[in-house]
Amino acid sequence: MIGEMRVVDDVAESFAELAAGEIVGHLRARGRDGAPFRLACSGGASGARCASALAARDDVAWSSLVCYFVDERCVAPDAPESNARAIRSALGARVGQLAGFHPMSCTDGAAAYERMLRAAGGLDLVQLGFGPDGHTASLFPGSEALDAPADRLVVTSFDPSGRNALPRLTLTYAGISSARLAVFTVTGAEKRHALASVAAGGDLPAARVRAQRIVWLCDRPAIGDVLG
Repeated sequence: MIGEMRVVDDVAESFAELAAGEIVGHLRARGRDGAPFRLACSGGASGARCASALAARDDVAWSSLVCYFVDERCVAPDAPESNARAIRSALGARVGQLAGFHPMSCTDGAAAYERMLRAAGGLDLVQLGFGPDGHTASLFPGSEALDAPADRLVVTSFDPSGRNALPRLTLTYAGISSARLAVFTVTGAEKRHALASVAAGGDLPAARVRAQRIVWLCDRPAIGDVLG
């Protein structure tokens, strides 16, 4: 497994503590008049819980934080399946305090979001989910997005298995690797088999992620008795 694994009791709270520390360190290094902290959020249940836990913290300089997205379903922004809707709801009033909130838009397309990321100079922290099939972001097993050109940061993606029916926009491996820190948030016993495969060196999509630093935050049901 590439990166550091931490077994924690509450993944969302552990993520919020880690992210808050990274934001504080960033501001100390660059000063409050420097570049904002660039956080990319994932959708799904774990992403919403992580955003909600972070929103509860008062030690975050929200006006120095810009929120980007890891992936998005091609639905209307107010649709129940929308990651933007889920994260906006989880952040609540904090959205209005942010230096920027930038959902992905399938209407605008992958190239437009990529241009924005390049103009921002990459990302500081990427929060990544982890599926029972080993996917992360919208990088599904067997999908063409796994082999996106190395110079592409954002592409369209489809799940060949059909389990995830909606088309997506997603960060590529290159987009994720632009981050200083990638944090996987892994919850639930249904992830145990895939997590064990990644830990053993299996070639699942999440195992291919690279960044300057990678941390896996895993709860005890996800670990089970497989990894100790």
